[in-house]
Amino acid sequence: MRRPIKKRPTVSPDIVYGQVDIERLINYIMIRGQKETARKIVYGAFAIIKNDKEGGDPLEVFQTALRNAGPLMEVRSRRVGGANYQVPREVRPERREALALRWLIAAARKQKGVPMHKALAKELMLAAKEEGDAVKKKEDTHKMAEANRAFAHFAW
Repeated sequence: MRRPIKKRPTVSPDIVYGQVDIERLINYIMIRGQKETARKIVYGAFAIIKNDKEGGDPLEVFQTALRNAGPLMEVRSRRVGGANYQVPREVRPERREALALRWLIAAARKQKGVPMHKALAKELMLAAKEEGDAVKKKEDTHKMAEANRAFAHFAW
């Protein structure tokens, strides 16, 4: 019997741009329920992108960064006959977005001694140009999936 479809909570759009993706970014950045602080970080980063000479429209930069940092393939562990295989699988769109957001935030947090809004703005602009740590993580994930392509027949 199939598992029932999970009821996911709906996220309301953010207050400035009216985008659900940006509200998700705010929720991912939020620590200990401090949503207003997370909003200041995100909107501060967007202001830096808007004022930057090569930044442009922050919404466009954010969408491009999400597309560039989201993986298309990943490996999932599968146990077959006493051995564990890394089986390459396609990534669902919801998971792709979640991983991209997580990797972008992790890359921004990794920069020590830099205010979070500046680090996030820098990471978003780098990801929009297909550079930076989040895009490197995506490429590493793709390389691992490509290396384990021989085990693709275990995916079912």
